[in-house]
Amino acid sequence: MKNTLILFALPLSLFSQSLRHELDSLMYQAFTADQPGGALLIMHQNKIIYNNAIGLGDLNKKKKLTSRSNFRMASVSKQFTAAAILILDKQGKLSLNDNIIKFFPDFTSVGKIITIQHLLTHSSGIWAYESVMPDNLSEQLSDADVMNLIKNIDKTYFTPGEQFRYSNSAYCLLALIVEKASGQSFASFLKNEIFKPLKMKQTIVYESTTNIKNRAYGFAPNDQKQIIFSDQSLTSATKGDGGIYTSLNDYKKWHDALLNNTLFDLNYALEQTRTPLPDGAGYYSMGWFYQEHPNVGKILFHSGSTCGFSNLVIRIPKAGVLIACFSNIASNHQAFQPVFEYLKQKGILPVEVWQWHEMTD
Repeated sequence: MKNTLILFALPLSLFSQSLRHELDSLMYQAFTADQPGGALLIMHQNKIIYNNAIGLGDLNKKKKLTSRSNFRMASVSKQFTAAAILILDKQGKLSLNDNIIKFFPDFTSVGKIITIQHLLTHSSGIWAYESVMPDNLSEQLSDADVMNLIKNIDKTYFTPGEQFRYSNSAYCLLALIVEKASGQSFASFLKNEIFKPLKMKQTIVYESTTNIKNRAYGFAPNDQKQIIFSDQSLTSATKGDGGIYTSLNDYKKWHDALLNNTLFDLNYALEQTRTPLPDGAGYYSMGWFYQEHPNVGKILFHSGSTCGFSNLVIRIPKAGVLIACFSNIASNHQAFQPVFEYLKQKGILPVEVWQWHEMTD
């Protein structure tokens, strides 16, 4: 990936009402009001310049998507799982250098050489649970199920710490470590230590028995390109790798907290623990892909894909940029590409960041 960037020097006054009209036009080209759709939040120089949603979150009830609609984040959830680990480290309840055998005594011997840091940075080489799921599986997997599937595999894809390989298994194990270190359920810990302090009142960890306010349900195109209900799959109940539901409004609160180091210093954590990506594309750490640039600093990115949702978030803290794109249609990242192209023309986005979504999920 090239590191070509457009610099961020445009005054906010250039982003007038015409920009909103242009973005509205692009959104209405991508989504229709009577079908599942998408939501888009854009901040520049720490001010909201666009916040809108088009389409339906619930086809049966004809409930419209809004900036308060809660979308399943899929792998965008990983940054919250990583945050929980950082908070526990700050509290002295674990260390990033702890081997996972400390938390899972019955794990095979590879647990003695894999650390929490390896899990956070996708450098553990741990086996992908998707590759060992039983063919006759009929019930949704939990994080504990993932651990049971891989705990007896006595090999890794590579020596831990030596390579990058994206791993949902790693983040499922991290959720279990949060529970063991905190003495709380993963959902309770995130609620008590992240969501409540930040007043993210509607953000929640998915559990089948929990009511999700303003819930957007997931859909997907079938082979005939018809949109069908597709809200859950066999892997939709794992929490650490993809179980968070949030809205544009709540995600802005999360972004603000990261900017202000409210709960922890993300920038410091990224500097201390990171894995280089292939071909010099940047780094991964703490639930974030990121690049470094001498003029704009860090450019952070993550996508999330699941059976009924497609999400993208981009943060450029030094430029006060946040772009959050949520859709309740599977395999639908491309719907936002015209928006990205427009923002590139306006100098808000780095040229190559769009390609990063291919590395995740």
